[in-house]
Amino acid sequence: MPNPLTGLIAPAVLPRLTLLLNHVLSSEPAATARLRPHAGRSVSVILQDWPALLPAPPTLAVSITPAGLLECCAEVPAVADLTLRLDARNPALLLTRAAVGERPTVAIDGDARLAGDVDWLLQNLRWDVAADLDKLVGPVAAEQLARLGSGLAAALRTALQRLDGLRPRP
Repeated sequence: MPNPLTGLIAPAVLPRLTLLLNHVLSSEPAATARLRPHAGRSVSVILQDWPALLPAPPTLAVSITPAGLLECCAEVPAVADLTLRLDARNPALLLTRAAVGERPTVAIDGDARLAGDVDWLLQNLRWDVAADLDKLVGPVAAEQLARLGSGLAAALRTALQRLDGLRPRP
């Protein structure tokens, strides 16, 4: 049964998430160059094994534009050219790992050439938050905020490693 809250939030969040992805893509010419040959193709991102107690997140469906950017699809295609399934059985861990720059566990299904290019993007593309902060608050404040963010990321990474060490092994 669809969640009415998700129905209200998804139309506001998914286009903005697509804008953020386009911002990151457009900052690296190699990224848009890799996507240009796939213009017109569709990609779906599914959060798999989401906890049943939480409202189900919507599927992000995008199509690739001739410029090598993404366009949010109004409706999820029945069959996408490429489907990315992220392991989301622990959403807090997924977000924490994303915050420290760790690549999530992703299963990629679909067109092999598109999958190879998207996999390259997942491995190599990073958001340069410091450069964006520089435009907003100036270089001195941006450097301090970036250093603070790096320190927090390092602390989170250490905490994740310690928690992983406490997990019982089969």
